Amino acid sequence: MDMKKIINIAVPTSAVVAIVFSVAAFTKTNAATPEPSSAPVITSMPAGQPVDLTYAAEKSLPSVVYIKNTQNSKVQTVEYSDPFEDFFSDPFGGFFGRGQGNGQRRQRQVQTPKRVGAGSGVIISADGYIVTNNHVVDGADELLVTLNDNKEYSARIIGADATTDLALVKIDAKNLPAIQIANSDDVKVGEWVLAVGNPLGLNNTVTAGIVSAKARSMQEPGKVTSMIQTDAAINQGNSGGALVNVNGQLIGINAMIYSQTGSNIGYGFAIPTSIMNKVVDDIKKYGTVQRAMIGIQGSDVNVYVDAEKEKGNEVDLGTMEGIYIAQVIEDGAAADAGLKEGDVITHIDGQKVPKFGDLTGIIAQKRPGDKITITYLRNKQKKTTSLTLKNEKGNTKVVKDADLDVLGGQFRPVTDSQKEQLNIGYGLQVTKVSGGRLKDAGVPQGFIIQRVNDTSIKTINDLQDIVKSASKSKEPVLWIQGVYPTGKKGYFTVPLEDE
Repeated sequence: MDMKKIINIAVPTSAVVAIVFSVAAFTKTNAATPEPSSAPVITSMPAGQPVDLTYAAEKSLPSVVYIKNTQNSKVQTVEYSDPFEDFFSDPFGGFFGRGQGNGQRRQRQVQTPKRVGAGSGVIISADGYIVTNNHVVDGADELLVTLNDNKEYSARIIGADATTDLALVKIDAKNLPAIQIANSDDVKVGEWVLAVGNPLGLNNTVTAGIVSAKARSMQEPGKVTSMIQTDAAINQGNSGGALVNVNGQLIGINAMIYSQTGSNIGYGFAIPTSIMNKVVDDIKKYGTVQRAMIGIQGSDVNVYVDAEKEKGNEVDLGTMEGIYIAQVIEDGAAADAGLKEGDVITHIDGQKVPKFGDLTGIIAQKRPGDKITITYLRNKQKKTTSLTLKNEKGNTKVVKDADLDVLGGQFRPVTDSQKEQLNIGYGLQVTKVSGGRLKDAGVPQGFIIQRVNDTSIKTINDLQDIVKSASKSKEPVLWIQGVYPTGKKGYFTVPLEDE
C-alpha cells in the first residue's frame, strides 16, 4: 500500500475566488480479484430501484439564478517604502524639497482594474429574496441577477455573513419561482442529489451524484463549517447554487470544491439548509447573524487520541467518538456550566455528536440565550448538564450592527491641499459633530481620523466596517488616532456602548 501526499485545494466555487491550500494524505490500494472458489455466493438481491432525476431538474432549474458581481475601477492610496531614500534624503531636513528620509513610508495613488466575477443563487421567496454565498457578492459595486428565463434585475445585498459564507440579496420582482426548502437534517448518506448552477459560464447546468458525507468540517479558521459532501460535479461558478434532493427540494447551498487541481476532480461541499434558514432569519430580523458560542476549544476524540499516541502517550477516554475539550474559555457558557478540560462531549439535546462538524452544525442553528443539554464523559463517567449559550461579547443580548449614525458625525476624505499641508497621505475629516459617541468622547469638528483600532481609515466605508466589527466584539470600543487641523496629533477612546 503506497502512501502519497498530494496538494489539494479547497476552492470557493465562484468565478473570482481566493484559493485556500491544505495538505492531505491519500491512500492508494490495489484490490486483488478473488479466485472463483472464494467468491461469496449471493442467494438473493433486492430489486434495483431506477432513479429518475428529470423531475428534480424541472422543479429546481427555474429557481436557480446567475449572479454577476462587478467591482468598478477605483483610485486607491497605497503605502510603499523607498530603499534608496536613506542614501539620497536631504541632509538639510527638507529645505531643498527632498523627501523625509529615514526609511519613512510614502503613499501613492494607483488605479485598480475593473473586475467581474460570477456565481449562482437560489430564489427562496416569490417576492425576490435570493440566497447565495458571501464570496459571490463580496466587494460588489453592482450586482446583476439573471433568471432562468433570461430576465435581468439589479440586486441589493440585504445582509452577508462571512463566517457561514452566506448572503441574502433582493431583487424587485414578484411571482418568482421560489424553491421548496427541505430539512437538511433528514438527508441520508448515499441518497441521490443534483447540483444546479452556472459553472464555467455554462448557465443552467445540472449534475448528479450522491451525498458522500454529512457534517463535514473543513477546518477553516474563523468559519462555521458543517457541510454536506457530494460527488456531484461542482466547478467555479457553481457557488451559491442549489443542492437538491430527488424531489427538487433545496437541501444545501453549494459553496466549495476540494480537489487536486481546483477543478472537479474531487468532492463538492454545500452549506445545509438547517444553517441557511437560521442565517436568513437572523439577517431579516436583526440585520446580522446572532452567533451562539459554547465557549470551548477542542477536537474530535480520535484526532486527540492519535496525536497523543504519536507522542508516546496511551489515552483511554472511554470512547473514540465525541468532542475532546482542550480548553474552556473563561466566562463562557461551558465554564458557567462546569465543563472542564479533558471532558468529552457525546450528545447535545440527546443528539449524538461523534465529530466536531456535528457540534458546529447544531450550535450554528442556535442563538445566544438558547439553552441546551449536554451529555459528556469525565474520567469515563457519564454526566449531564445544561448551559445557556452566549454571544461573541459573552452575554445573551441581541447583537446588532452599529451604523455610523451611532457616532453622531459627518465625514469626508481629506483634500489634496490638506495632505500637502499636513504631510499626510489619507484620512477622514470630521465635518460635523451633532451628538452621539463622538461628542461624548470629545472628538471635535475638524479633527482628521487616520487610524481606528490600528486600521488605516481612508474612506467612509473603512470607518463603517470598523464600527460594525467593533460593535460585535467583546470590547465595543474605537481607539482613534489622527491629527488636528494644526498638525498636532490626537488620540480618543470612543465606547460604542454605555457602561
